[in-house]
Amino acid sequence: MIVPVILSGGAGTRLWPLSRSALPKQFLALNSGRSLFEETLARFAGLNGHCSPVVVCNQQHRFLVAAQLQASGVDGASILLESEGRNTAPAVAAAALEALARAEGTEDPVLLVMPADHVIADLEGFHKAAQLAQKAAQRGHLVTFGIVPRRAETGYGYIRAGAQIDSLPGAYVVQRFVEKPDARTAQGYLDAGGYHWNSGMFLFRCSRYLQELRTHAPDMVTAVEAAHAQGRRERDFLWLEEQRFGASPSNSVDYAVMEHTADAAVVPMAVGWSDVGGWRALEELSEANSAGNVLHGDVHAVDVQRSYLRSEHRLVAAVGVDDLVVVETTDAVLVTRRDGLSGMPALVASLRQEGREELVHHRRHRRPWGSFEALAAGEDESGYKIKRICVDPGQSLSLQMHHQRQEHWVVVEGSAEVTVNEQVELLGPGQSAHIPQGARHRLHNPGQQVLVIIEVQCGPYLGEDDIVRFEDRYGRS
Repeated sequence: MIVPVILSGGAGTRLWPLSRSALPKQFLALNSGRSLFEETLARFAGLNGHCSPVVVCNQQHRFLVAAQLQASGVDGASILLESEGRNTAPAVAAAALEALARAEGTEDPVLLVMPADHVIADLEGFHKAAQLAQKAAQRGHLVTFGIVPRRAETGYGYIRAGAQIDSLPGAYVVQRFVEKPDARTAQGYLDAGGYHWNSGMFLFRCSRYLQELRTHAPDMVTAVEAAHAQGRRERDFLWLEEQRFGASPSNSVDYAVMEHTADAAVVPMAVGWSDVGGWRALEELSEANSAGNVLHGDVHAVDVQRSYLRSEHRLVAAVGVDDLVVVETTDAVLVTRRDGLSGMPALVASLRQEGREELVHHRRHRRPWGSFEALAAGEDESGYKIKRICVDPGQSLSLQMHHQRQEHWVVVEGSAEVTVNEQVELLGPGQSAHIPQGARHRLHNPGQQVLVIIEVQCGPYLGEDDIVRFEDRYGRS
């Protein structure tokens, strides 16, 4: 049995302003009609003998994961929630323990570990590589997938393939792992052959991975075992016990296990892989026009060459420029030369130091019941705030109250069931309700279409933390 393990802890800061910490790149549709996470779910659909996946993600992304699993028709998934990221090795350890618990002692599952934010164009080739890796894993190997390099790349680590594993053509013993090289060294790897990009994808049996961890990182296994055993289960979620999980050393699978084990193997593959690590990588996944430009959304370009121009919200017009990356969203615009993208981490760090909200949220905030978007606000968000709230069919906001503000709701589309203290009424388009300060209230969508309301808040403090929940179907405190 193959258990797909999807690691969904990345922040995708190199794709700011599209990727935000509350909605990172794996949950965005960047190069197709599906998000990267949904594409990862579709990737294991053609594997023989696979079962429902184990997803490891940050607590704040749990509803995004659950919603996209549901939208993809994936049932029975285990969603493990990290209170803080401890890198990939503890996350995979928790997934291995969960897979063994689900097997209930009947077998030793094989884990196929995949980051949630990669692209693989050739699914048939990937499935063949996974089947070969499974044969190697049955012999006790811990397999990593190497990517046949397409250029002398300095942004990836490399894997040097050694001797072929007996009677397994295409699978090799790992001779060594090497760090990200400089340009000259990377070209040497390309010329020499036998070097492959390190994809960060793995396949091995649960017992072998945990055995190697107990040998090379025993403190990690102890911490993660306790976090898993003492975790709190709630529907499809397992909240890993925060103190225990936080006590685990932070390390990657490569550093914790693969570079130390005597049984590391590599299966090289050329499957159109990308880690979508930045705007240049996303540009490579898109088709350029005759001028070498990639244009996405409402873009008008005149006398522009070799540029990536992306509009998410409004018209972007460019004239007489070359070699630019321009990305527009509702609340932020990125402008940089293509050769300046290496400065993205410094830009993000500077914005984080200033406490900019644009690093965390888009103007449209997603919630398990739908979304809301701030349309206007008083200075320093005091006095008044206007929101557009969308509630999905059958969904409800929590029964709640606010200490500092009153609210007025106007239904724009759909039907709303509004509870204010003991009174419940059904409202349609053009009708409204007033929510006094301190009143218990709830908004529910009983209809079959999305409910849209305009909310006007008034009060001395309008922060999102002024909320007391009495009942909540999503388990929020």
